[in-house]
Amino acid sequence: MAVIVVLSAGQAIKGLIVGEVQNFGSNFLEIEVKTPQTKQTSTENAMSMVGGSVITTLKLDDAEAVARHPNISLYYAGIMGQKLATYESEMKKALLFGTSADFINIDTAKIAAGRFFSDAEDQSLAKVAVLGYKISNNLFHDQYPINENIQIGKEKFKVVGTLIEKGASFGMDMDNMIFLPVQTLQKRLLGVDYVSFIIAQMIDPSQGDTTALELTDIMRQQHKIDDPNKDDFAIITMEQMLEMMDVILYGIQILLIALGSISLIVGGVGIMNIMYVSVTERTFEIGLRKSLGAKKRDILWQFLFEAIILTFSGAVIGVILGVAVAYLLYLVAANQGLKWDFSISITGLMVAFVMSTAVGLIFGLYPAKKAAGMNPIEALRRE
Repeated sequence: MAVIVVLSAGQAIKGLIVGEVQNFGSNFLEIEVKTPQTKQTSTENAMSMVGGSVITTLKLDDAEAVARHPNISLYYAGIMGQKLATYESEMKKALLFGTSADFINIDTAKIAAGRFFSDAEDQSLAKVAVLGYKISNNLFHDQYPINENIQIGKEKFKVVGTLIEKGASFGMDMDNMIFLPVQTLQKRLLGVDYVSFIIAQMIDPSQGDTTALELTDIMRQQHKIDDPNKDDFAIITMEQMLEMMDVILYGIQILLIALGSISLIVGGVGIMNIMYVSVTERTFEIGLRKSLGAKKRDILWQFLFEAIILTFSGAVIGVILGVAVAYLLYLVAANQGLKWDFSISITGLMVAFVMSTAVGLIFGLYPAKKAAGMNPIEALRRE
């Protein structure tokens, strides 16, 4: 059961991530902030970020420098914030997404009503907002929100557009976001001059690795970095991100299967004890069979087959339970709006049966050998 559930969930999670990347597109690369002297995927960098470290060196000038690369067509810079958003008597805590005007031309988000803000509005620090599907419904219910004013923090913003329902993307609920011009969010609400990431669209995605290397040189020139160990940024393509996710998911699956194997070992010890008790209780039967001509290997295989049949029967029940649990996970994920595929791995079924049979064989061997080695005269005397 454990093997089937782990492999099924692993396949579903991989499909979910691949779907997210495919929806976003494979012709993009991302420039993120990174703690110097660490690798982007290292524990040190993750702990630094979780610990509250804020890298403030990634600027809009960097995004403009990236946009001048010949293989880059469009880009947007982004920064996140959180404020209370209010409209009349409605008040909601919203995630603010400050971004460039080309966001709507790059991302899969689509306008439901109104429009997205322009580059001119970004440059002029205009107080305009585009609402995600959920936050629009929460604030306005059945009212038409376009050209209405909402208050974010202490500032009033004019709603110029709303987005169609999109769902979660890479762990973020895009429907509960308010999209603002990046410079407006920086200077009017957060009081900062940096961004957290830059997304760039490549003209020729097959040149992704080369483009990433060339952009690394550009970023080092921008930040006046001579030593690569002092990089305060990291550039990753969507293909590299997918490969990294594959490695992570594979490691998690191996870990979970290893944990599940502990239950097999414990169950194996139980099988051994059961078979040992069976040998003790059937001593007379063993002696009688040997006195009638049964050889050691006949007795050995008799008890081995009993152990294997016992564990094989457990495997059948485990498969049924594993499929049921995997389907339950699918229903729960689908109810949460996740694109979770229900699939049962043939490899997982084979592994489950092989492992269960192996447990019966290995842990049934000692009691079977003990039974096969009995002296028939002594065995008959015990009855």
